[in-house]
Amino acid sequence: MKKKSFLIICPILVIGIICGVIYLAPHSTEGAVLSNPNASESAKELYDYICKTSGKAVISGQQESTWMGSADYETDYIYSASGKLPLIKGFDYMNDDFDGVNKRVVEWHEKGGIVTVCWHCGSDFSGEWTDCKETDIADWDKALTPGTEEYDNLVRGMDKGAEALKELQEKAIPVLWRPFHEFDGDWFWWSRGGSESFKKLWQIMYERYTDYHGLNNLIWVLGYSHKMLDVKDWYVGDGYCDIIGADTYDIEIVHKLYRKMKSVTSAPKPLCLHECGKNPTAEELKKSPWSYFMTWHTEYLTDTNTPEEINALYNSELVVTLE
Repeated sequence: MKKKSFLIICPILVIGIICGVIYLAPHSTEGAVLSNPNASESAKELYDYICKTSGKAVISGQQESTWMGSADYETDYIYSASGKLPLIKGFDYMNDDFDGVNKRVVEWHEKGGIVTVCWHCGSDFSGEWTDCKETDIADWDKALTPGTEEYDNLVRGMDKGAEALKELQEKAIPVLWRPFHEFDGDWFWWSRGGSESFKKLWQIMYERYTDYHGLNNLIWVLGYSHKMLDVKDWYVGDGYCDIIGADTYDIEIVHKLYRKMKSVTSAPKPLCLHECGKNPTAEELKKSPWSYFMTWHTEYLTDTNTPEEINALYNSELVVTLE
């Protein structure tokens, strides 16, 4: 890993104005610790690295696809444009691809990379992206109440992901775990029960994975959408997440989005841009100092980012790459 720094403008102020340009001070990570007191050494080391890098540099990330002839489709595009590779690679347990994802996670980890995993699935924790949108929880109260058949079905589905993540824990691989992303939108089933149901759902998974399954290799990434509405209403609590993120495919609101994420909690936690299409420039990342960004796959990378733009970003002194 390479780590290079940039000037932090007015670190004791929320906003500094230099030459008429507004810069936001990074959200504090001083004293940050993982929410799981039993976190593995590898998870603590990774989290410490992200926290110490935050505000000094921005870690690069890229989501993979698996249907373009190669799972390296996106990273090959980035490398051909810049001679660099992202440090973070994003994976998805969609379609119950636990074995395939874990195989590729191990390969990326062995290269020295950082892994983040999300899970597009239906309300029974199977299927794909369309199932996220087309399925639902029939009775949220029953599903979130221990002892009911609906609750048992819910955690049985969750457990599929836990078993896959255990395999990575056995190999001492820490994971930036990003479940139920874009939860404050209204397009995925995990959003449609409202903020209180979502918070209970998240906490059930957190406790199930952490306390019942003993998954200590996870760094929990709480991924908001671009909506920026009632962000505190959806917040799961300082003890249930480690990184707070947001995503947007409108590059024009990245600065406002960072400012909104800073308002979620005063607890020291890194902030990430966990999905984007058009990449922020290095100058934009100075104004909004996310700990990392991750570009979405296929055309979101190739059709909105020219090779020249990727080359400039990945060879910026600000950006941390695999090299």
